[in-house]
Amino acid sequence: MKHEIDLSKYNFNTDLAYESIKHNKLNNVKQKERIIGNIKVIDVDIDKENSKILNKKIGKYTTLFFDDVTDNTNRLELISVLTRYLKKYVKANKDDLILVVGLGNIESTPDSLGPKVIDNITITNHIYELGMLDKKYKRVCSICPGVYAKTGIETSKIIESVVNKIKPSIVIVIDSLASGSIDRLNKTIQITNTGINPGSGIGNKRKEISYDTLHVPVVAIGVPTVVSVNNIVYDVLNNIDYKYNNKKLDSILNNYDLVVTPTEIDYIIECLSVVISKSMNNI
Repeated sequence: MKHEIDLSKYNFNTDLAYESIKHNKLNNVKQKERIIGNIKVIDVDIDKENSKILNKKIGKYTTLFFDDVTDNTNRLELISVLTRYLKKYVKANKDDLILVVGLGNIESTPDSLGPKVIDNITITNHIYELGMLDKKYKRVCSICPGVYAKTGIETSKIIESVVNKIKPSIVIVIDSLASGSIDRLNKTIQITNTGINPGSGIGNKRKEISYDTLHVPVVAIGVPTVVSVNNIVYDVLNNIDYKYNNKKLDSILNNYDLVVTPTEIDYIIECLSVVISKSMNNI
């Protein structure tokens, strides 16, 4: 028997603009799709009207869809395509200072993407200040502000303080995201010029990191590394015939606050951090 339950009353958590558009069945959002080798790229422009519906900031979002990142051939192709798109988002001259921020908790593997990317970024600002930076390199510095539970300081406040002190021309923020579907877990990279709301994909409310709060351009790079149990159940019920028990389903979707990640997440995060750091070093 096909299920007849109204799934719209349950929370659908995702950080991906593409998934929000698909979930809300919006047909009037400007989208451009292209295929580059084995990678699909979708560019989206969210306007004021759709921003309210999707709960996403007005701006540009580019989403890269790829296959297994642990495969070396796929990884090299992804680095090439990601570099190409990062160059479109990150506009900086040789004297412009780029601040790269690695969000997340290094001790929690699914949330460690930001700090691990920072470990592999080529930092050059100290060389620039000595007057010895080759013109082929960008002027780059970085921070890992940690997480609120460990520092007791709101992440956005740490970043704001650093920005106010060093006056970067652009801020690039890297973070782990939440997906609305298992299919896109660790197989999607989102780039946006709208900044980021840390933890929003799993229901945590934190102050956004964006042009509105920092007063400098903010580019956010994120990969969905977790998916909520709610979204898994939602996915399953939307794709199979299911005889359900209303009470039991309500209990699962409303009373459990769980997210899941693949068992091989350690190796996947290492591969993803290499892809993003090498792509950033190439811009």
